Amino acid sequence: MLADSTAGDPVSGRKWTHRSLRTLQRGLQRRGFKACPSTIARLRRDRDFSLRTCRKNKAGTRHKDRDRQFRYLVRMRRLYLRLGWPVISVDTKKKEWVGDFKNPGRCWRREDREVLDHDFPSWALGRAIPYGISDLAYDDGMVVVGTSHETPSFAVAALRRWWMAVGRWRYFGRRRLLIEADSGGANAATKWEWKVALQRLADEFGLILTVTHLPPGASKWNPIDHRMFSLISANWAGVPLVSSETILGYIRRTRSTKGFHCRACLDETDYPTGYKVTPEEKDQVRLKPRRVLPRWNYTIWPHRNLGKC
Repeated sequence: MLADSTAGDPVSGRKWTHRSLRTLQRGLQRRGFKACPSTIARLRRDRDFSLRTCRKNKAGTRHKDRDRQFRYLVRMRRLYLRLGWPVISVDTKKKEWVGDFKNPGRCWRREDREVLDHDFPSWALGRAIPYGISDLAYDDGMVVVGTSHETPSFAVAALRRWWMAVGRWRYFGRRRLLIEADSGGANAATKWEWKVALQRLADEFGLILTVTHLPPGASKWNPIDHRMFSLISANWAGVPLVSSETILGYIRRTRSTKGFHCRACLDETDYPTGYKVTPEEKDQVRLKPRRVLPRWNYTIWPHRNLGKC
């Protein structure tokens, strides 16, 4: 009965099937056997069958320097953490339409919640763009929810908010900051708008900003995805995101058994797209490439040694 619908892992020996317990029960009855679903489930477990899901572990692209970059990321992270310097992981969470729309997942209710039957963008009150900053040493984070566009200027503005609210007090006197980011999106390694905005941040606070990018196709290994974004998605699962206040509230109430907590704020500034970096702005960026894979690793130095606390 399971011969044509069985798959498995040749390494661990685990097997799985798409046949439900009720389907197997009816099949056994046609063959003259009587068994309840719980008995069939026990028999399947005894034969190494189990319920399994798909896991996103296979990279669509694999760069030749992928492993080398990951080893460098780990070395830099350990160095900064050992010296007590701040290490943050940044990324943009999936954009959400604000409105009475269905949100994947389930939550405890007495009755089902009725929502709109279609998710037309024209029916939305707006769009939420959550940009997250995760502090790897303290296991907490901050999400800045934008309402305009995902641009490098918006990303660095979110970094500035985190530094103003948390970083400069938590790391008082520290002048170095390590930023772990993806290779694409608003904080892409190839975008000069990102580097120009980082230079302004470095000049304002006298910070030495070292940026390390994950290799292409490896964004799922960004620490913020499994240390912060996964908890937020689980916290608001099955809840319509009807307003910005609802989104901020669920982010702020996100907790984990290990003590994780998250701050959240709204950024309603308009960040226009199509920003063109001038040659003069490029010349003002004090960018020093690192010796290891300089296209993904670089340091931006301030134009003056001292800045605001």
